[in-house]
Amino acid sequence: MPIANKKSAMNSRLVYSTDGGKNCPTCRKVLTKCVCPQKLPQSDGIVRLLRQVKGRNGKPVVVISGLPLPGAGLKVVAKQLKSKCGVGGSVVNSEIIIQGDKREILKQELESMGYTVKLSGG
Repeated sequence: MPIANKKSAMNSRLVYSTDGGKNCPTCRKVLTKCVCPQKLPQSDGIVRLLRQVKGRNGKPVVVISGLPLPGAGLKVVAKQLKSKCGVGGSVVNSEIIIQGDKREILKQELESMGYTVKLSGG
């Protein structure tokens, strides 16, 4: 009897686990170890810089959206922009968030990288 249980346990699919976090729906591996080809976010070719203060205790941030890069590429660009501005930030849902109102510096830097940039919001 123990051999049958061992065999069925090996053939079963894991239903729920908190070990590695979220899994990729395609390859079923942990998202950090996903081997699927990266899909680029939809973009119209224009990078938008949006100034926001809502929900941030009145402190301004710049949300950069429309960059046609996968997640790893966004992190590299975010690191360059943060070091250029001398501030912190993060990457959330294919958008880069930079602390402070640094739109002019960000616009110049993104245009030097070859992107078309528009300022929006406040």
